[in-house]
Amino acid sequence: MDPIFSESHQVGVVSGFYELVNTPFQDSTNALCWYRNLQGDFKEIVSQLTLKENITEVSMEDLLALKLSAEGDKAREIILNDLRLLTDSGALPSLNLLKNYERDEEFDFIATDVYSYHVDRSPVGTDTFLCTYYGAASDIIPNDQVDQKILIPEIRKKLRELHHGPEAEFENFLKDCFFDLHYQPKPNAQPINLGCGHLWRLAVDHPQQNVLPCVHRAPAENAGEYRLLLIC
Repeated sequence: MDPIFSESHQVGVVSGFYELVNTPFQDSTNALCWYRNLQGDFKEIVSQLTLKENITEVSMEDLLALKLSAEGDKAREIILNDLRLLTDSGALPSLNLLKNYERDEEFDFIATDVYSYHVDRSPVGTDTFLCTYYGAASDIIPNDQVDQKILIPEIRKKLRELHHGPEAEFENFLKDCFFDLHYQPKPNAQPINLGCGHLWRLAVDHPQQNVLPCVHRAPAENAGEYRLLLIC
């Protein structure tokens, strides 16, 4: 097991799927990891899938149609089982073949794309699940190692200049435009890379949540390499 997972107060490590979905978040723990050393050739699956857009959703039918070696078939069965487990638990998992996400280049002083450290928000109780099977993996970061971007004075000043409404509506403007979801690492912050093959559950900002939401980001993709990512 990667020692950074077991030594972090942010991460709880579990041994199976049902423990992953049923273990409550508490205190500073807002990320749970089902740590796995997966067998199988996930690269073979990626090499046979067709990228139709920068992000292409892969269906179970797409996976089942692939002609794979024994090692490729092992990898496929793992993915199919993960999809079934999540679906049976009430989640809506999506398997994505990913070249890159769209970059936010609208403002030069604040980014609001998924490459920026951010939290997920939902009006109802839910969690974010993700697993990178192949390619670069996402990062999480402890909440006490980041600053909310809207509270950084120079950024907040520029956001006020961007906001043309009454001062009483400024906070709603920040929320409506999702600026409040994004964070900047402090000097000497120590992100945790989620690695490949592990299934993660991350805390989301919602009305019933009793811990801080998990701050995370998408990675810069490796040159010439697609990612294969399960997310819901």
